[in-house]
Amino acid sequence: MNFTTPASGRSDMTLLDSLSSWYSNCHGYISLIICAIGIPLNIINVVVLTRRKMHTPINFILTCLAISDMATMITYVPFAYHFYCEYSANTISTGKNSFEWMNFLLIHLNFSATAHTISIWLAVALAMIRFHQIHSPAKGNLTRMRRIIRARMIVGIIVVFSVTIMIPNYLSVKLEQYRRRDNTTMYIFEEWHLGTDQAKPIKMIALILYSVLAKLVPCVMIIIYGGLLLRTLRKTMLHQRHLSSTGACLNPQRSNDPARTTTMLLIVIVLFLLTELPQGILIMCCIFIKNFFEKTYIPLGDIMDIIALINNGINFVLYCTMSREFRLTFIDVFCSPLLKIEKPNSHASTVICHKKLQNSTL
Repeated sequence: MNFTTPASGRSDMTLLDSLSSWYSNCHGYISLIICAIGIPLNIINVVVLTRRKMHTPINFILTCLAISDMATMITYVPFAYHFYCEYSANTISTGKNSFEWMNFLLIHLNFSATAHTISIWLAVALAMIRFHQIHSPAKGNLTRMRRIIRARMIVGIIVVFSVTIMIPNYLSVKLEQYRRRDNTTMYIFEEWHLGTDQAKPIKMIALILYSVLAKLVPCVMIIIYGGLLLRTLRKTMLHQRHLSSTGACLNPQRSNDPARTTTMLLIVIVLFLLTELPQGILIMCCIFIKNFFEKTYIPLGDIMDIIALINNGINFVLYCTMSREFRLTFIDVFCSPLLKIEKPNSHASTVICHKKLQNSTL
């Protein structure tokens, strides 16, 4: 979305501009619907993944990922309502572009960019941790606790690193007054002049750091570790098929759980790859191609936002579909109290099972 000049009234509007202008009229409402669904689902993710029996390094990373996604969607709600629903997305006005709302927009843009950076590096951490877990022979509670502590340290490093690389971006985005012919004053973002000699060094540094360290490098790492996980998954499935054919697999459900977990994580990181890699490439084009930012990147901004929002809210479906342990914990936490399920004591359960066994032998 371009907040520097009004989109309407331009004589050089391209087909991409026209499509962007048309979609922006419904973008706010679609975003609010996705956020209304995604925020509660991420809350459920956090509640389920923080249960005591769910304490694992992978689940801790997934919990942090859910918190990051949820925070992004929470700040997107007032942004979408004010700049897309309450006011037209293709115009500027004193009410829409007031000093208070434009400062909120500035905070929202910086916060969401930082949250996206944290999220994609968390996806890298998921792939790395899962790969090393599969190839590590160490087991037991002590090893699990050490891995959880290591995962917490990794998350802390990711947060500090993400905030650090975003500092030039915080300093480069500024507001300036825009005065119309009727002497009304509003606020817009300062022009970046990308792809020209007028671009300020701080803005170029901000874009390079953001595109390389927050988009391209993590995407490359996701491709590398995702490929390694995919190869490992293929070997695991072939081994399981061999055991099944020879009758050596005693518990098919348990043997399939690690493969399902790996598959679920692969889907999560691939979704990040599909969301973030195109943005990184487009940002690099903004640096070197004149007018690419205004004519291509900004018209595609709403589309990239909606794809990111869908990615933020879809993980619950993946967890329920791919993880048996997540489904059982979800049912135990949310469904059992509603259904008022009374669990029999261990002695009664033993008696019932004994009677069933007797009846089955008669």
